[in-house]
Amino acid sequence: MEQNLKLRPDDDSPPVDASSYRRLIGRLLYLTVTRPDIVFSVSQLSQFLCQPRQSHFDAATRVLRYLKQTPGQGIFLSADTDFSLKGYCDADWAGCSYTRRSSTGYFITLGNSPVSWRTKKQSVVSRSSAEAEYRAMAVTVSEILWLRWLLRDLTIPQTGPTSLFCDNQAARHIALNPVFHERTKHVEMDCFFVRERVASGEIQPRCITTTHQIADIFTKALGTDRFQFLRSKLGVRNLHTPP
Repeated sequence: MEQNLKLRPDDDSPPVDASSYRRLIGRLLYLTVTRPDIVFSVSQLSQFLCQPRQSHFDAATRVLRYLKQTPGQGIFLSADTDFSLKGYCDADWAGCSYTRRSSTGYFITLGNSPVSWRTKKQSVVSRSSAEAEYRAMAVTVSEILWLRWLLRDLTIPQTGPTSLFCDNQAARHIALNPVFHERTKHVEMDCFFVRERVASGEIQPRCITTTHQIADIFTKALGTDRFQFLRSKLGVRNLHTPP
């Protein structure tokens, strides 16, 4: 999706046929199963299924053009890898221009292979970037725990804590610091949940620079260079070319 494009439900563009728009978005949602590079754009477009407008349809058409220009792209699952989980989480604080709710994005790999990713608007307004990032961290921890339990049932147990990479220092401090701060009591459920899993040795929050935060591609529209750089880290490649 075009960088800095802010879609709204009440813009001045004319309405379009809702049935056609829904069919298009449904097909795009199906493609996100193997194309994590379009997850953020499709998530944004799926918010306007009730009363789509021309601006929304034009943005969806742009996604189609991108897909046409990148045929054969898909997830590459390498046989030469280990079975350790790694997670990346990020949030775009107050990114929605008409609700000021933040977006959560996460990306989880098994070895070097992507196994889970998601973009979702948070259900409440966050009062700080740390709060938005911490909510994203809690959602990611939930998914990591489910994957750890699944792998255990498949007799592939994780032998150590799962690294969770976050580029927000305040969120990491809250996760690792047992002192509870007054200003964070409104997110206490997420705080206690993440801390409990850190204390149990299942999760290890780690610092990562914003430049290398893969989950950034799931929280906002990016420029071409930045998008292509992060896409190369997703495990999405042209499956018709030799490895």
